[in-house]
Amino acid sequence: MAMRPGNEPPADSFERLIRELERLPGIGRRSAERIAYHLLSASSEEAMALAVAIRDVKKNLHPCADCGDLTEAEHCAICSDGARDPSVLCVVEWPREVRAIEKSGVFRGRYHVLMGRISPINGVEPEDLRIGELLTRARAGEVKEVVLACSPTVEGDATASFLTGQLRGLPSPVKVTRLARGLPEGSDLSFAQAGTIGEALKGRRETP
Repeated sequence: MAMRPGNEPPADSFERLIRELERLPGIGRRSAERIAYHLLSASSEEAMALAVAIRDVKKNLHPCADCGDLTEAEHCAICSDGARDPSVLCVVEWPREVRAIEKSGVFRGRYHVLMGRISPINGVEPEDLRIGELLTRARAGEVKEVVLACSPTVEGDATASFLTGQLRGLPSPVKVTRLARGLPEGSDLSFAQAGTIGEALKGRRETP
């Protein structure tokens, strides 16, 4: 059977590199070619530094035992920082959002990463997320406030509503707040500007 155009094996290592780069989000054929030519013209040391960095990320990073953020140690730097307030937890969907909020310089509590958001249409149910771990942390008694930093999307709102119900149903309910709506409707939190996130944190409100 003849292969369809585009499914042929790469002619050489350069074409294979372009094909692999095209797999990255937001990278089309032309962008992949530009990156490939840049790597080809770079020194061997520069190109190998990138390769080693990719290898080390896949080899060394794993979820923090407490919050679920990515770290090379058992506990991430934020969870290990005694200056952070353990009574306030900021719940985010993905590790990249921890970095986005940290850039604002406003939040001094700790985090909990869900690793996604509830989306039945995509087959993501509550039990697929790190919600059980969140409730365990809330039951321990140290947490006084949970800040829901879910993205302002339909699925983010559904996730926040579900978490609010679960947290308020605990034997010792905690205060549940949500970021102020300074964030654009339907946006992804990780792409918001640091100043916008900072203002949303300052203006957070208790969930109804």
